[in-house]
Amino acid sequence: MDRIVLASLLAVCLTSVVASAQKATKPKEESKEAKIARALSAAPANVAKDAKIVDRDNDGAETVLREGTNGFTCFPGRPGVVGDVTYCANAAALRWESDFMALKPKPTNTEPGIEYMLLGGTDWSATDPTATSGTPIKEPPHWMILWPFDPKTTGLAAEPKQAGTWIMWAGTPWSHLMINQQP
Repeated sequence: MDRIVLASLLAVCLTSVVASAQKATKPKEESKEAKIARALSAAPANVAKDAKIVDRDNDGAETVLREGTNGFTCFPGRPGVVGDVTYCANAAALRWESDFMALKPKPTNTEPGIEYMLLGGTDWSATDPTATSGTPIKEPPHWMILWPFDPKTTGLAAEPKQAGTWIMWAGTPWSHLMINQQP
C-alpha cells in the first residue's frame, strides 16, 4: 500500500512539474486591453484618446484593436524587440514608414509626418537606417518630425542626445528630427 501511495504522489508531482515547465516555455498571450493601454501611452492624451489602435504580429500582419477618428494610429509594439516600439503616427508618418519598409529610394510623403514615442524606444543605429544588428541605441521619450532635415542648414546636431533635438540618420533620405522631450 505504501508503494502505491508513493507512486501516486510521485506521478502527481511529476505531472505538476511538467505542466509548470510547459507553461514557462509558452509565451504569455497579452490581452487586447493591455495592448491598447500600452499603445495609447505612446502619445499625448489629446492625441491618444481618438486614435486608431493596430497590432502587428511577427510577420507584419495587422489587426485593428480599436477604430479611431483623428487620423493617428497607435501601435503597442513588442517590448524587448529592438525597433518594434510603442508609437503613434499620423498618415504622413505611416506613408514615410511604408516607403522605408518597401525599400524605396526616399520617402514620398508630401507633408511632414508626426510620430510620438513617449515610452522611448530602441533602434540599431542613429546613423544607418538599414542597420539590423549591433549594439542597440536606447532612445528616451520623444516625438519625431519625419521630413528631411540637414545638420548643415539647420545647425542641429546629428549625434544622439538624451535631451533636446537632433537629426537621426542625417545625410540619408530618411533623416528626421528627434525631439527628446514631452510635446
